[in-house]
Formats: sequence, structure tokens, C-alpha cells
Amino acid sequence: MIKNFWNNLTISQKYYLGAGLMIICGAMIFQFVISPFFEAKERIQRSLTTNEKTLVELKRLGAEYRLLKQKSLEVQQVLSQRPRDFTLFSYLEKKAGEAGVKAGIKYMNPLKGKTVGPHEETAVDIQLEKMTLRELTNFLYLVESPHELIKINKISIQKMKESPEYLTALIQVVTYKTLIDEMLTLTTDRK
Repeated sequence: MIKNFWNNLTISQKYYLGAGLMIICGAMIFQFVISPFFEAKERIQRSLTTNEKTLVELKRLGAEYRLLKQKSLEVQQVLSQRPRDFTLFSYLEKKAGEAGVKAGIKYMNPLKGKTVGPHEETAVDIQLEKMTLRELTNFLYLVESPHELIKINKISIQKMKESPEYLTALIQVVTYKTLIDEMLTLTTDRK
């Protein structure tokens, strides 16, 4: 039947029909083979670009994580070298005595800090009165100890109204303690 149909066509009709079939086959090849190939290639290229960006971000985060982990280990090492009964309150009293300003302590208030992983930040507000500038600088020098993780967080200094040659200082000192050690201390104290 198809053979009869083909034989009944004129030569120009055969050319038109052949050209039409070729166009239809070409369109189908383009639609179902070439176009999906280029779309897949473009999708893979976008995916590679996204994955490269993700890899760069992961490398940056990995480096940041290693740095934070190293700092955490350093903090843990410093805290483990402290005496078990260390308190910031007693530390400040001792340093005030060494600086000769213990008599000028008006008050010391312990503050509850924030928890950072296995460590807790602790702070003490201390107000000192009737100090000379030299006494204050000596006290500040003795108190702040970066290698022991003790730092001055805030400070407010004013001249005393009744004696302008003396100063009043409100100082917030901050350090860290390990929560695990605190729990162990509480557990052993109960026994």
C-alpha cells in the first residue's frame, strides 16, 4: 500500500515528501536528542558552579571550625591549670590587696554570665573609691591577665566630688569557668 502510494507520486511530490520527512525527523532529533543534551549540559554546568561555591564555603567554615576548636582547647588548658577552688571574687580581693586598694573596695557583685559550650562566663562588678591614678593603674595591671583568661570588660572612672585628687572606678572583670568541673565539684561536695 505504501509502495503503491509512493509509485503514484510525481518526482516533485517525492522530493517534497522526502524533504518534509527529513524536516520532521530533524525536528524530532532536535527535540528529543540535541535539545535535552544541551539542557543537561547547562544544568550540569550550573550544578558544578553551585558545588564549587559550596566547596569554597565549606573550606572556609572548616578553617574557622579548626581555629575555634584550637581556641577552645587553649581555653580548656588554661582553665585546667587553675586551682579547683578558684573564684573571680577571691582573685579580685587578692589583687586589690597586692595593689594596696583593698580598703577602697566599696562593693563587689558577682554576675551570672552566658554559657558558651562547656564554659560559662562569670563576671564581677567591683567599685573602688578614694584611689589615686597610680593605684588604679597598678590594680588594673594586676587584674587583667589574658593568658589566664581574665579581662576587664567595662570600666567607668570619675573624679570624686569631695576630693578631686582621688578617683572612683566601677570595673567589670570577666573570666570563664568549666561547667563540667563545677558539676564535679558539686557532686563531690554532696558525698
